[in-house]
Amino acid sequence: MAVLTSLADGVEEVVRDGDTTAFEGFTHLIPFEAGNEAIRQGRRDLTLVRMTPDVIYDRMIGAGCARKLVFSWGGNPGVGSLHRFRDAVEHGWPAPLELEEHSHAGMANRYAAAASGLPFAVLRGYAGTDLVGRTDSIRTITCPFTGEVLAAVSALRLDSAVVHAQRADREGNVQYWGITGVQKEAVLAAERSLVTVEEVVDELEPVPGAVVLPHWVVDRVAVVPGGAHPSYAHGYSTRDNAAYSEWDAISRSREEFSRWLGGLR
Repeated sequence: MAVLTSLADGVEEVVRDGDTTAFEGFTHLIPFEAGNEAIRQGRRDLTLVRMTPDVIYDRMIGAGCARKLVFSWGGNPGVGSLHRFRDAVEHGWPAPLELEEHSHAGMANRYAAAASGLPFAVLRGYAGTDLVGRTDSIRTITCPFTGEVLAAVSALRLDSAVVHAQRADREGNVQYWGITGVQKEAVLAAERSLVTVEEVVDELEPVPGAVVLPHWVVDRVAVVPGGAHPSYAHGYSTRDNAAYSEWDAISRSREEFSRWLGGLR
């Protein structure tokens, strides 16, 4: 059952060293402040999972939180490379980073399989790529009905999941809307979960297209207004494009990044 808590306590209780963990959110509702808090708390040896590991994971990789990245696209949206990600892969700084690459469809299906309690998912995908031969969590399977050869991906079971949402009520039911991404699936695929929200309200009013996570599938809820910045929370904030552009210069060198990291801590 969901418990209302502070951001610091929520991260401490949900995200543990060595976890396979997802800080999810697609385009908006990215839980940046929770990622920053994981850095402050010195999390280590994480397997970071995310469909689009953008600036949030560049920060965490550069801070030494990660040992492995499971992902389907990596970059600073609209800007270019993730320099801390690239430095870890190319030079092992601050630590070597193992990679497991998928497509967006593959990642979404892996989350959905775990959320449904299934061992794997089947899709038409990965055609024309060499990922099947390079990634152990992708196999081929022959349909017993049609004989078609399809891709199979293993379920993506998580130790912990962290997402951002617009609202929660006082019982810990969570509501989010806009681009809904795979936040629901990530929470359902995880043993432990933390949801940061813009506000807590007495009652969740209906919103077209909204997703509601009932309090019995969420472990911790923390009120963190602006917790998605520099991404946005639909209906509450706008995307800070300047911050994404500025990150390119901050992350480009170890020295500039280290200065940013010192300011965060």
